[in-house]
Amino acid sequence: MNLKINGHSPIPIRRQLMEQLRHAIEAGGVARDQALPSIRELAGFLGVNPNTVARAYRELEGAGFVEKRRTAGTYISDQGSPLARRERLRILTERIDALLAEARQMDIAFEDVVKLAERRHATMLSTSTEV
Repeated sequence: MNLKINGHSPIPIRRQLMEQLRHAIEAGGVARDQALPSIRELAGFLGVNPNTVARAYRELEGAGFVEKRRTAGTYISDQGSPLARRERLRILTERIDALLAEARQMDIAFEDVVKLAERRHATMLSTSTEV
């Protein structure tokens, strides 16, 4: 699971973390019943306050995505099943639509967006840090 937090984003860090974890769980990027990193471990890795991670975990638990096990940590819930490929593509389509609309508003050509996406993809493959 590859998590990245953007400290310059207007989206709160807790929300960024929750959305990335939720998408990974929904898309089947993490196995059901898999342990998540401890709060302190993930906070240290991401360079964020442990309370932020704890709150994200609590909210994900409330939504049924994760479950806490006494003295054992936080685990991906058994209840949720991975989304069908069609649903995952729908989610990506929404995100791509938002990206393209933002690029258009910033007067950035589609070809430049594609080149940027290719460069970012190559960078992610070469510097992927797993949590």
